[in-house]
Amino acid sequence: MEFQPGQLDNQQLIQLYHSLLLPRMIEEKMLVLLRQGKISKWFSGIGQEAIAVGATLALDKEEWIMPLHRNLGVFTAREMPLTDLFKQWQGDVTGYSKARERSFHFGSKAHFICGMISHLGPQLALADGVALAYQQRGQQKIALAFTGDGGTSEGDFHEALNVAAVWNLPVIFIIENNGYGLSTPTNEQYKCDHLVDRAKGYGIEGVRIDGNNILEVYNTIKGVRDYCIEHQKPYLIECDTFRMRGHEEASGIKYVPTELLEQWAQKDPIRNYEDYLLLKGIIQQSEIATIRASIKEKIESDLAQVMQMTPLHPSVENELKDVFAPITENTIPNVESLIQPEVKTKRFIESISDALRAAMHRYPEMIIMGQDIAEYGGAFKVTDGFVNEFGKQRIRNTPICESAIVGASLGLSLEGIKSVMEMQFADFVSVGFNQIVNNLAKIHYRWGQQADVVIRMPTGAGVGAGPFHSQSNEAWFTHVPGLKVVYPSNPADAKGLMIAALADPNPVLYFEHKAMYRSVEGEVPVDYYQVPIGKAHFVSRGEDATIITYGMGVHWAKKYQTENTDITLTILDLRSLAPLDYDAIAEAVASTGKVIILHEDNLTGGIGGEISAWIAEHCFTQLDAPILRCASLDTPIPFNIILEKQYLANNRLHETMQKLLSF
Repeated sequence: MEFQPGQLDNQQLIQLYHSLLLPRMIEEKMLVLLRQGKISKWFSGIGQEAIAVGATLALDKEEWIMPLHRNLGVFTAREMPLTDLFKQWQGDVTGYSKARERSFHFGSKAHFICGMISHLGPQLALADGVALAYQQRGQQKIALAFTGDGGTSEGDFHEALNVAAVWNLPVIFIIENNGYGLSTPTNEQYKCDHLVDRAKGYGIEGVRIDGNNILEVYNTIKGVRDYCIEHQKPYLIECDTFRMRGHEEASGIKYVPTELLEQWAQKDPIRNYEDYLLLKGIIQQSEIATIRASIKEKIESDLAQVMQMTPLHPSVENELKDVFAPITENTIPNVESLIQPEVKTKRFIESISDALRAAMHRYPEMIIMGQDIAEYGGAFKVTDGFVNEFGKQRIRNTPICESAIVGASLGLSLEGIKSVMEMQFADFVSVGFNQIVNNLAKIHYRWGQQADVVIRMPTGAGVGAGPFHSQSNEAWFTHVPGLKVVYPSNPADAKGLMIAALADPNPVLYFEHKAMYRSVEGEVPVDYYQVPIGKAHFVSRGEDATIITYGMGVHWAKKYQTENTDITLTILDLRSLAPLDYDAIAEAVASTGKVIILHEDNLTGGIGGEISAWIAEHCFTQLDAPILRCASLDTPIPFNIILEKQYLANNRLHETMQKLLSF
């Protein structure tokens, strides 16, 4: 192993040694505690410390890093207090994740470290978003994300690198190639000679280095950082290394040939660097002994302070409270508070556009992203003309990579920038599902980071678009804690709910029915106002039956009332599906005692089942008949218009109503 100090003086070289040794000695102590049952799990980075330490020290302290399981050196090099780290690893309630997360699945905004999720690949796209934020602000900064050899096979790896390349983002992607996924060797993972060769496919630069050589890692990344800032381009670095322990301690290393372990033991990053410092006379054995003693004393001292865990008193209230980021003071008026507002007749699509345009002015850094949304104006022309008004830096066409764009939106949120991402069709959200349900939804609960992201979801049938462009998949997301789901039925609510969603620091899925875009119009206040998320609206109040619905279902219910004047209906438009307005639901049930829950989504697993269960549990004494659900067929959505009409819930509304009224 050849060490080249470059511009580093002796004191800096010794400090690097200290930084390299610290995570190793912490790990050795953690392995003891693991055997003693004082911590529950550990992912060892022994043998790989030079990458995490060298990379972190090569960056500015206020540049975001997206680490993984074995990157303890990132946390120690960012000088996170050992006492706080120990609390985290023990599952103490005063740890970074309040006892909600394991070892390294946490982040710290104060230290510009983003908490990982177990799916590995999605971390990379967050670095794209952070780098985009730096670029938008003209900051001379980069973002850095780690992945392993196994992670490079994930689609998220390819999407993240492609977006960074296409958008010319200053991101460093580091591959820690340690020879194995969990136990799968690299020759069963990929066929290229070296993973860095993939850089060519994205039109970016890359380099392969010795990941066990602390000076090579540090100096390379220092230089690459300068390159990324100067040229505003990404860079891929493959670091050859090896982990001397199992994927995690319970896995063991029986699958690793003994001779391979012996070979890599000779390449130990700490021992080799220590030998170099001694050989060059930069450090003496006595100094090494002093450094080791000092680190050991620090570890034992800090550990002694926190070995008595803080008593944990579970609180349902606290757990529920931390699922969402708190909404700070909101000065946007509610629609109900507008006194004789000026109104204009708008189509549904125009009200969405108006809300987005007004928000772009209100939040000067806000970015809208999606496929074909710039010059083309989007598949449905919601953002038509926006690029001329706000420029391509803020109205951004994206490659077809939904997962990476959701991740980039979350990365923007790390830097406090709001974003709107358009799913061209709500159906396509399935390829971005992981980012939404595991990254966006959980990040605040896990380590207190808000996800200020709105995802627009053009949804629904009735336009003859077939199985892949017509689905109503809102129920997929109402099941996920941490997500808010809104679904307007009219232009005024469409504008107000979009404004409320953009003011909310939590991820909001905004469903907008395609068939309503140009067929539904109404009076819309000109003012900038919000419709509160989680607040339902009584469309009408009647005596014979109640229809609880949302979206297109509201129009079906109103049409049914118009055609059946011999009865009077209470029609409740939910507007928000997560959170639900349970007070309004209870009031709607009590008004008639007979309830239909109507929605376009399939019957099985639709939100109607959840609402029905809640009514049965909380409003049973108010009921005069069984709760009935009227929903679409449990089939994919057919293309033929005649078949589509048969599929839709509206086709069974009269039959369902007659059954309810005759009870």
